[in-house]
Amino acid sequence: MKVVIQKVSKAKVLVDGNLISEIGKGLVVLVCVEKEDNEKVLDWIAEKLVNLRIFPDEKGKFNLSLKEVGGEILLISNFTVCGFLKKGSRPSFHFAEVPEKAKLMLELLREKIKAKGISVKEGSFGAYMQISLINEGPVTLFIEYPLKRI
Repeated sequence: MKVVIQKVSKAKVLVDGNLISEIGKGLVVLVCVEKEDNEKVLDWIAEKLVNLRIFPDEKGKFNLSLKEVGGEILLISNFTVCGFLKKGSRPSFHFAEVPEKAKLMLELLREKIKAKGISVKEGSFGAYMQISLINEGPVTLFIEYPLKRI
């Protein structure tokens, strides 16, 4: 699984010009479910997202988690995060899970995050989306499980 995380003050997603979801302070999380991902991976990712200390404390140091600041997650399925560019100029997406399985895994990830007390909003799986956000910092992180593929 590969995940791009952006700390935001607000974000929203539109499909065909219609507002699908929006959040205030929190994280926009772009997720690519990969072949061979399993529930252990989802547990690890959910734990990381909820406890990631990237929000400033009273001294401005990254010390607070999403839970501690009352933040939300905007969870977006994004198979292009798995784009593999080892050779050539056109990305290969052969590591990405097939859509039916990826959708189920993303739904399970959402439920695992919600079970930890975090509000989760979503995009529309498989749709062409327009995502607007205000990245705070900017803070953008990339995590992957397993931790190293190449």
